[in-house]
Amino acid sequence: MEYLRIDGEFPRLSNCAVTLGKFDGVHRGHRKLVEKILKRKDEEGATAVLFAFVSSSKMILTNEERKKLLEKMGVDVLLECPLDNRIRHMKADAFVREILVGDLQASYVAVGEDFRFGFERKGTPRLLRELGEKYHFDVDILPKEMEGRRKISSTYIREELGRGNMEKVNSLLGQNFSVEGIVEHGRGLGHKVLFPTTNLVPSPKKLMPPAGVYVTVSRFGETIYEGITNVGYKPTVGEKFLGVETYLFDCREDLYGQNCVVEFLKFIRQEQKFPSLDLLRAQMKKDIASGKRFFQENLVDK
Repeated sequence: MEYLRIDGEFPRLSNCAVTLGKFDGVHRGHRKLVEKILKRKDEEGATAVLFAFVSSSKMILTNEERKKLLEKMGVDVLLECPLDNRIRHMKADAFVREILVGDLQASYVAVGEDFRFGFERKGTPRLLRELGEKYHFDVDILPKEMEGRRKISSTYIREELGRGNMEKVNSLLGQNFSVEGIVEHGRGLGHKVLFPTTNLVPSPKKLMPPAGVYVTVSRFGETIYEGITNVGYKPTVGEKFLGVETYLFDCREDLYGQNCVVEFLKFIRQEQKFPSLDLLRAQMKKDIASGKRFFQENLVDK
C-alpha cells in the first residue's frame, strides 16, 4: 500500500475509487465504506484510495496502526490530508473539481450519509452526487451502521473508551482495541519483588482507556499470551509516564526488544496506590485470578 501525507500539492492519480472521512478507529461503519471501494477495485480495476482528513487530536488508531490495518484490508493508497487553512476554506465545488476530479481522477466515490466537506461544511452527500453527475463519477451514499438504536461513530467509541467499557468498544470497532509497541526494560521490580511483566510506552497520539487493570491478550507475531494489563502511572512505585504493563500467563520467554500488540478485553478495576509492595502483590494475585477466570468462562477468538 502506498502512504501519502499531503504537504502542499496532491498526487496525480487515475481511475480512483475513493472514500473520504476522518476514519478515526476504522470502525464497523468505516469498514462498509472500505468494502465499497475494494469492490470497485475488484470489478473495474480502480485504485482503492482512502482519503483521511487528519487533525492534531489523539486518535483511537494511531496513523501507523491505521496504515497496517488498511494495507491488510487491501487498500491501495492511504492519503492523509491535514485540515489546514487551504482545505478548510476551499468551497465544496472547488474541492471536487480540483482534488477529486483534477488530481485523483475519481471514477467512484463512497461516503456516509452524514459526510460533510468544503468551506463551512456546506458540501453534502446530495451535492456530491450532483457533482458526480456533472463531472462523470459514480457516487454511493451509505446509511450509518447501527448498534441498537444508536449510530456507530467515533464519538460513540470515544465515550465508551472513556468509561473503560472495552466490550462495547470492541463491538463498535469490529476488532479489539489494542496498543502496539516495543517491549522495554522497566525498573525490574516485577522480576525481583512482584510478578514479571512486559512494559510498553504508548504513542502520545494514542487515545487510551482510563488508568486501571484490564484482561488482555498480547501478540508477539504468531505467539499469543493471555494476561492482565495495568494502564497508568503505577502510583505505588511513582512512575512519571503513562505505561502499559502486562503480566503474561504461562510465559517464561525473554521478550525484551520484541514488538507486541496488547488487545484489551475487559476492565477489572481502577488503578490505585497501595501503602506497600506486599499489599500491591496481594492485589495482583486477585487480579490474576480474575483474569484467568475470565478466560475460563469466555471463549476468546485468537
